[in-house]
Amino acid sequence: MTIFTPAFLTSLIPLAIVLPFLGAALAFLLIHHTRAQRLVSVGVLALTLALELGLLGQVWEGGTLAVHLGGWAPPWGIVLVADQFSSLMLVVSSVVGLAVLIYATGQGAADGDAEGPVSIFHPTYLILMAGVSNAFLAGDLFNLYVGFEILLTASYVLMTLGGTGPRIRAGVTYVVVSVVSSLLFLIAIAMIYGATGSINMADLAVKLGHLDPGTQTLLHAMLLLAFGIKAAVFPLSFWLPDSYPTAPAPVTAVFAGLLTKVGVYAMVRTETLLFPHNNLDGPLMVVALLTMVVGILGALAQTDIKRLLSFTLISHIGYMVFGLALSSDLGIGAAVFYVMHHITIQTSLFLVTGLVERRGGTTSISKLGGLATLSPLLGVLFFIPAMNLAGIPPFSGFLGKLGLLQAGIAQNAPMAWILVVGSVLVSLLTLLAIARVWNRAFWRSPAEAEDPEPQLTETLDAAGRRAAMPPMMVGPTIGLVAFGLLLTVIAGPLVQVSDHAATEMLNRASYVQAVLGPDSAQALQNGPDPMPHSQDSSPSQGGDGR
Repeated sequence: MTIFTPAFLTSLIPLAIVLPFLGAALAFLLIHHTRAQRLVSVGVLALTLALELGLLGQVWEGGTLAVHLGGWAPPWGIVLVADQFSSLMLVVSSVVGLAVLIYATGQGAADGDAEGPVSIFHPTYLILMAGVSNAFLAGDLFNLYVGFEILLTASYVLMTLGGTGPRIRAGVTYVVVSVVSSLLFLIAIAMIYGATGSINMADLAVKLGHLDPGTQTLLHAMLLLAFGIKAAVFPLSFWLPDSYPTAPAPVTAVFAGLLTKVGVYAMVRTETLLFPHNNLDGPLMVVALLTMVVGILGALAQTDIKRLLSFTLISHIGYMVFGLALSSDLGIGAAVFYVMHHITIQTSLFLVTGLVERRGGTTSISKLGGLATLSPLLGVLFFIPAMNLAGIPPFSGFLGKLGLLQAGIAQNAPMAWILVVGSVLVSLLTLLAIARVWNRAFWRSPAEAEDPEPQLTETLDAAGRRAAMPPMMVGPTIGLVAFGLLLTVIAGPLVQVSDHAATEMLNRASYVQAVLGPDSAQALQNGPDPMPHSQDSSPSQGGDGR
């Protein structure tokens, strides 16, 4: 008999959080043993990924798993919940996090850790990953808040590594905005507890539906406001373009790939579980459209690759909110698929940008030129995820956007049609922004660049060590680009998994029963009528249609 029973895997759920914390402690103890510290960090994250893969397989086969820490009966104790959506997010975040960690290790080894002491980076990075896992597994609002606070603490340290003036200024802005968001979230938690006597999300799924509609709307809006700041939706995204580009390349990559998606995850989780009788879909659609449009217009105005990608990050958050605002199986399923796609592709592009800065000495497209000739591998590594981000067939970006368009058309509402048209136009503008980078930084000759950096006009040997790209930086980048291609290859099954996860979230029964027990199903059914789903939005049809 195998030891990997459902009960055994359920008991291992906390290890997705505990392992990175233990790894951080051990890495800090190895402060004077750099190589051992790096091995511990990479090994712990790889072990965490293996655990999460087993958890994903068990959740897919056996349904939602929940563990009550300390043996406290719900809704009083801390509960960790792994369903299909959270398990998918755990796996993708750990894949991306491991690639970035290896990349950062290679950069530190090549530069002598000039960007910041490795003794600080590795423990802090593992704490960041523990916070991400805690947020994805949190079964109550306060534990979700704790996950965000762990992220805030670790991300501030990572953002200000090196102690340069721009990084300190960006870090202060980031912290102030994050503290405001956390304060709003904490106030919302207090209000919810005052209205229901509970902060357990499964318990709230039963109780919130019995509150006065005005009270529900107020609590709903408070949570959306707090999570909207963390997810960087318009007009709450002003802080991101000035904060992310100043950090070291691997830090910027993990921030862009993961941190905003934790905010998106919180929005999806609370919208589907706590507020299925949604009366804020209209405002959410408007926010989605404005986020897409304003973000891509900002990207078109940039001459620095990092800032351009930061604005495209904001723009593509709008696609995820678009799917969420549709409140249908097809819409939520497409949003889940797009989140996984975007985490991978956006992180890949920022890692490639770090290699561009290393090879070319700058990320200003006005000073770059001829990179495709000087480094064909670098050209390929940029071109593939860039086309994926722009939604060029047959990449996963195209398939994700196609799923969103199908969901919007199936909604057949005026605002949904406006979003369909807007998303197509934004996709074309994304292609235009990416094409500008390719044409100027990669395609034109170095002589055409304005005040080109020396590395662009010298040979590789003459350019010296800085111009070279260390294998431990190139390897993880290639691996993550390949993982993005894998999402395209397995898009059919992955779309079905995403749709199945969406259906499970919208039905809510599996989640609530896993936390509160089988008797809770009756209490959930006694509430207001569940959100109507379209008959043509089954997982199998969604998978075949895309």
